[in-house]
Amino acid sequence: MFLTSQQTNLLSQIVALLAEPFDEKSVRTQLGELLLRLLRADCYASYVWDDKQRVFVDRIALNMSDDNLGTYEAYYQFHDPITHRLRQCREPTRVTQILAQRELVKTEFFNDFLRRDGLFWGVNLYASVDGENTADMRIWRGRGGEDFNDTDLTLLKMITPAYGAALRRCRQQSWLECPARGSGPTALDDKLTAREAEIVRLAASGLPDKEIARRLRISFTTVRTHLEHAFRKLDVVNRVQLAALVR
Repeated sequence: MFLTSQQTNLLSQIVALLAEPFDEKSVRTQLGELLLRLLRADCYASYVWDDKQRVFVDRIALNMSDDNLGTYEAYYQFHDPITHRLRQCREPTRVTQILAQRELVKTEFFNDFLRRDGLFWGVNLYASVDGENTADMRIWRGRGGEDFNDTDLTLLKMITPAYGAALRRCRQQSWLECPARGSGPTALDDKLTAREAEIVRLAASGLPDKEIARRLRISFTTVRTHLEHAFRKLDVVNRVQLAALVR
């Protein structure tokens, strides 16, 4: 697969973005901006699937009408011939792979929703977080463009694992964020023992294990044991990830 220097640069920016400890909304928004440039696309939307309510929530959108998306959330997501089928796919998929374009343009969904924002050729990606497809990327080109090709799908496949990992990290970070002082126990305290949480915060602040042991008047081995337990409970593999979660 041949990539232009611009595509290579954009991929590098995407990889860097997905490695940063941003919040989920920032990740999904900035990623959308980069993907529109990488794939020469026109419009982008991203939703999170709420399995309890059976609806799409937490909209992020670029170059799409708020009013039109409001009608999607109120009505068209329940009369959508493509998105729920795409949600079952485990890799980036063109809309035309699950419904021929000649059939799509006959639907109410196309004529009363997609066409209003000029959406014609689409590709969707659903990132798996803890085994569930929960956060999507919906990327569209207008009628004047062309359908997404195999190279476009390959580019999306390349970033899918990092995107899923970034979403998982964002949600762990949100879960671990401490409330205001005096407002009660934190999620970190709920997940870990008191000693583990204490050691995690000191480690995340940059203290080496020997210094933590000295401050807490416990052995170096005990510090390492508590950290190993905390890493497993928090699903992190190193101190960089640990520090990002605590921040």
